[in-house]
Amino acid sequence: METALKIVAALLASAIAAAAPAPAAPPVDTVDTSVTTQLPRTAVPRHYAIDITTHAAKLAFGGTVAIDIDVVAPANSLTLNAADLTISAARLTRSGNAPLAAAVTTDTAAQTATFTFDRQLTPGPYRLTIDYAGKINTQATGLFALDYKDKAGKDARALYTQFEAPDARRFVPSWDEPDYKATFDLSVNVPADHMAVSNMPAASSRALPNGLKKVSFQRTPVMSTYLLFLAAGDFERVTKRVGDKEVGIVMTRGNADKAGFALDAEAQLLPYFDDYFGTPYPLPKLDNVAGPGQSQFFGAMENWGAIFTFEYALLNDSAITTEAQRQSIFSIEAHEMAHQWFGDLVTMAWWDDLWLNEGFASWMENKATRHFHPDWQADIDRIGSREAAMALDSLNSTHPVVQQVRTVEQANQAFDAISYNKGEAVISMLEDFAGEDVWRAGIQRYMKTHAYRNTRTRDLWTAVEAAGAAGLTAIAGDFTTQPGIPLIAVGQSRCVNGSTVATLTQAQFSADKRAEVAARPLAWRVPVKASAGGAATQVVTSGPTTTLTVPSCGTLLVNAGQTGYFRTLYAPADVRALQAAVPALAPVDQYGLLSDQLALSTVGYQPMAAALGVLAAVPADATAKVTAGAVLAWDDLHDLMDGDTAAQAAIAARAQRLYAPRLRQLGFVPRPGEPAVDAVLRETLIASLGRYRDPATMAESQRLFAAWQADADAIPGSLKATWLRTIAVNADAATWDTIRAKARATTGTVERATLYRLLGSTRDEALARRALDVAISDEPGKTVSSAMIAAVATRHPRLAVDFVIAHLDQINQLIDVAGRSSFMQRLVESSRDAALIPVLERYAAANLAESDRQSVQQSIDRIRVESAQGSRIRTETAAWLRANPL
Repeated sequence: METALKIVAALLASAIAAAAPAPAAPPVDTVDTSVTTQLPRTAVPRHYAIDITTHAAKLAFGGTVAIDIDVVAPANSLTLNAADLTISAARLTRSGNAPLAAAVTTDTAAQTATFTFDRQLTPGPYRLTIDYAGKINTQATGLFALDYKDKAGKDARALYTQFEAPDARRFVPSWDEPDYKATFDLSVNVPADHMAVSNMPAASSRALPNGLKKVSFQRTPVMSTYLLFLAAGDFERVTKRVGDKEVGIVMTRGNADKAGFALDAEAQLLPYFDDYFGTPYPLPKLDNVAGPGQSQFFGAMENWGAIFTFEYALLNDSAITTEAQRQSIFSIEAHEMAHQWFGDLVTMAWWDDLWLNEGFASWMENKATRHFHPDWQADIDRIGSREAAMALDSLNSTHPVVQQVRTVEQANQAFDAISYNKGEAVISMLEDFAGEDVWRAGIQRYMKTHAYRNTRTRDLWTAVEAAGAAGLTAIAGDFTTQPGIPLIAVGQSRCVNGSTVATLTQAQFSADKRAEVAARPLAWRVPVKASAGGAATQVVTSGPTTTLTVPSCGTLLVNAGQTGYFRTLYAPADVRALQAAVPALAPVDQYGLLSDQLALSTVGYQPMAAALGVLAAVPADATAKVTAGAVLAWDDLHDLMDGDTAAQAAIAARAQRLYAPRLRQLGFVPRPGEPAVDAVLRETLIASLGRYRDPATMAESQRLFAAWQADADAIPGSLKATWLRTIAVNADAATWDTIRAKARATTGTVERATLYRLLGSTRDEALARRALDVAISDEPGKTVSSAMIAAVATRHPRLAVDFVIAHLDQINQLIDVAGRSSFMQRLVESSRDAALIPVLERYAAANLAESDRQSVQQSIDRIRVESAQGSRIRTETAAWLRANPL
């Protein structure tokens, strides 16, 4: 045993060792060196202390940032991101050493600033302090201003930030890439009567001279630069306590009465997500900040602890919000709140894996909506989302879910239907394959393992497979690392010993390269669920053919439940059997089957008669969202038959005969206590029957329009936009002028923007030209103009495209930088005119780098397909209409 003397000696030696300074540990580069970067890997930021003074009237701001960094490799310069910033001074300090002045050079094209020193920097900790100034934008990029009319009708201005994907660099010089996570201290000097909001609660507020105050916020957790947020203006805030957290809605003063629905949703969703993810929300508060105006690039942004959402997507305004928009408020909040975990707590390492943010938030949005509002039929919305993805994924210009992003513009273009909608659809399929409990256990494992870190797609598959989803990684890899859509061709089904048996042959579905993919199809391991009047069974395809055996003998339905991401091509006899079975199918299968058959027929995998037979079989009294899907399908066919007056008349007559009684049953005005989906269907039916000039619908629209001119509340607010759209589409000059006058006089930002947008929806080309001229004036407001142009493009795409090209410099100032290239895509999304293809090609060549033309190329490919198929579709549809009069 040790003696007391030895123990005393050992304790003394230990104390002396503890008092001596330990040798400094070498700095650790915590950034994954295999991840894409546009910056030299010489330094890693650990903390930003940012102090900003806003000059809202001058659309300018000044700032100082002190960045604590670790230099991880010897270098005599530091390069970080900066865009539209003027740097006046910079200095580098290290404990015990004199400051080093920096020579600053900027690269506008690369969006970087380089700080060069007169000696080499050895690895270790430093502080880089930068004095700089920047501009406040008038579109939603960086620090931006939104102008609006306050409740008194006076001009007002509020400030907000939007940094995703690459725009924090317009606010602060920074390592503006998602893998460079750090903590942030933010202070801002603003007018004393304004409220400032950021990711964290305010730590202090003190008065300054000249009517200003300094608001300093608590330190953030470790996070990526694109999640930093600031807003300042004449705001008010409503809150609720949810356990030990506070949720709040922040909006311009006078709008608190519109925030209740969003606040209640926020309070519902937070504990739901806490429970689902198995990791409690880690910040002390969660605000959702409403901003007036709109963007052509986004509607809401998941800044950690301070979501930003445009007013139209967050506030429930009784004067103008439709039931569909009210439901969207919940869905958008669910999406952005899901990001607080998928994206904020755990962040993709680079924009290649953007879908880890957006696909999962889209999936969780739908899951949460189905949980809290099963009556909203969100399972059918999920199919609509899948179809939006497949429309893009069937083109040669598609891309994998996990994509390659190398430029700033490619990062902006990555926010598309593949990242959002295909991501959601693939996750739905994988959850169904794994089972809900196993899938959730995998998600919780992923959250706990990677909290406050960056990940790539394979990290998720590892976590879910470890939770018990054997074989999931292989299936997931097939669907996320290669583009395109599997095509499952179903051989003629037959009854064998009480079971339905068919051979599945796997190929690839393509809208524009059928011959090429038929010769060299990609291959997937596809989970296929099917039923035949009894319980569903599942097989995973392996190789070119797979035998499917389904319990019971009946009508074979492949992709039962509609969780699969593939197209199903049936044998003709099975299609006919399904047509007869449509009324008995579950609503989600009615909708999915209809969508699938229309897609197969319109690109030529089968005759139009196959899809039209399914469409005609959808009962007129089907559930609300199935009926709405059928209505919109007939509307689209009516547009496709442009030039064939007899066919269009037949479709119009069919639509009126089928759906006018349904609208009469629902009534022209909302009914107390009616199902929410009926209210949404009413909106769809009014719009559709209005386009066909149904006499009763047109008479009601004229009656309401006359009443509205005398009384702004004469039309129920939830239907105001719907009825006025019917009026605007068919407007003459006097009617159009009346709507414009109302728009000028309206102070509510959402209602005002809605009215201006309606001016662009007119069928009359002369009035559409007037709408374009108004759009580029100061009248509608800087963030409303682009929406007016897009509205014109719905019915006059060539007119809108020509106008935009002729006024490109001016219109670029009316669109977010991130949305400029995709704006042209939006303008032509309703066009099937092949004459637009060379126009788009010239536009892209003149304005976009070759590497950044994906969105325009997608439009070109789609137009080429639809124009090429048009003649066949019109001929076959006209023949079917003649053979199948209603």
